[in-house]
Amino acid sequence: MESLFGSLKNELVHRTRFRSRRDAKAALFEDIAIFCNRKRRHSSIGDRTPEQARIDMAAAMAA
Repeated sequence: MESLFGSLKNELVHRTRFRSRRDAKAALFEDIAIFCNRKRRHSSIGDRTPEQARIDMAAAMAA
């Protein structure tokens, strides 16, 4: 979890000037929901994206 928050700070918070707290919350939600959960590679699943891990699992179950 600490790694996630560190990445968010480095990649989003420190590089962006937000107009309001609402804009910051929306940007953080989008970054977590879209990028971290779907597109970022995760070491716990073999350095694959969650999307690729689901595709691989579905293919393995179908075989």
